[in-house]
Amino acid sequence: MEDPTTNNEVISDDHDLLILVDSSDEQIGELDKEACHNGSGKLHRAISVFIFNHDGDLLIQQRHTQKRLWGGVWSNSCCSHPRVGEETDVAAHRRVAEELGLKTDLNFLFKFEYRAPYAEFGTEHELCSVYAGHVDGEPIVNTTEIQAWEWVPSSELNQRVEQRPKDFTPWLQIEWARINAEFSDDLRCGFRRTP
Repeated sequence: MEDPTTNNEVISDDHDLLILVDSSDEQIGELDKEACHNGSGKLHRAISVFIFNHDGDLLIQQRHTQKRLWGGVWSNSCCSHPRVGEETDVAAHRRVAEELGLKTDLNFLFKFEYRAPYAEFGTEHELCSVYAGHVDGEPIVNTTEIQAWEWVPSSELNQRVEQRPKDFTPWLQIEWARINAEFSDDLRCGFRRTP
């Protein structure tokens, strides 16, 4: 019997072309995902999304164990890369639909650059656009991308990240700290926008 709360369509692989950029976010080329993540990493464009529910809880996901970098580690709701020629906001909406089976309005929060090495497997070096949104439904997760998921209150996530930082991706830790510092009012209402 098929599980109606999951989807197993393959939506990405190591040969996907990523957008190489400089620190000003000007495109300077294209390179496949595996090559972007080898060695010290090549700076490429990325997106990261934080989805909140009606209780103000954040949807976090455990990355699939088959992921080359940070497999089996917990991260924010959705993180990926725009396709060549695709705007970051379009990519963010696309990946929320592909990975989580959700549709929502997303609000751009900020953009930042980081580099994080991962053992002998490679490095993540991204110029990442961060978005947040609110949903009333439950996700239909893509099991080729996501091992597990849960809704977690902000205060609990703060404790878990502080107590067990290695259980969480480096980008979640950077982004979550900035969201807490700069968007506390939005965070308290779960990024629910009222007219």
